[in-house]
Amino acid sequence: MPSENLVEIRDLNFTYDVRPVLQGINMDIPRGKVVAIMGLSGCGKTTLLRLIGGQLKPSQGAAKVAGQTVHELDSDALYRMRRRMGMLFQFGALFTDISVFDNVAFQMREHTDLPESLIRDLVLLKLEAVGLRGAHDLMPAELSGGMARRVALARAIALDPMLIMYDEPFAGLDTISLGVIGNLIRHLNDALGATSIVVTHDIQESLKIVDYVYFMSEGRVIAQGTPAEIRAVDTGFVRQFVHGEIDGPMPFHYPGATYAADLALEAVHA
Repeated sequence: MPSENLVEIRDLNFTYDVRPVLQGINMDIPRGKVVAIMGLSGCGKTTLLRLIGGQLKPSQGAAKVAGQTVHELDSDALYRMRRRMGMLFQFGALFTDISVFDNVAFQMREHTDLPESLIRDLVLLKLEAVGLRGAHDLMPAELSGGMARRVALARAIALDPMLIMYDEPFAGLDTISLGVIGNLIRHLNDALGATSIVVTHDIQESLKIVDYVYFMSEGRVIAQGTPAEIRAVDTGFVRQFVHGEIDGPMPFHYPGATYAADLALEAVHA
């Protein structure tokens, strides 16, 4: 019987050269759920996605997907697993020289032997799911930021993946597009019976759609819980992050001497 968790991360450490990036990460991503990984830029969120996808290997510990330890897989097994993963990159990362249709069809042509007539039907189905079937002949340069993100989402679900990973899916979007992308992440996950990991620092939009949250800071998990539990945290960095407070554990002022001391020093040298 398969585990209730599609992704399991245990005691995971990762170091670039001698700089520790991730330290002792433990996470469970249940099947069928949408889980957010939140934190400031540079805290290790995207590195964690790369470890789950097998682009990087951990220094210690392991990431398991569907019961398989990712860094132990040989090339053939890793590519088979990746075909069951979808990835929405920051800002979409569409192929700029081919049409919307061909962007979504790319994986189907690359990884299946489906006839072109069936690929056409499937591409239009995926684009219909994100509301852009009518835009299938457009080029990426003709799309707004929100439309490009939706096309990238259609491409990410092209092969009906078991796991969909989103790297900052809300970055640079207007308020309407934010709501559209958030609803699509939730509804497509549920419709496909998939599991989703959303890496983001957009707290308000994410808490509307996710089932569980992990908060990271300086390469460690410092808090976790349901959206309601995260909103109720009343101390420390998590509160500052959730409520957008200017000052707190992440200080407004860069460390240094007091302003009065600097003025006094200036007077001495005047």
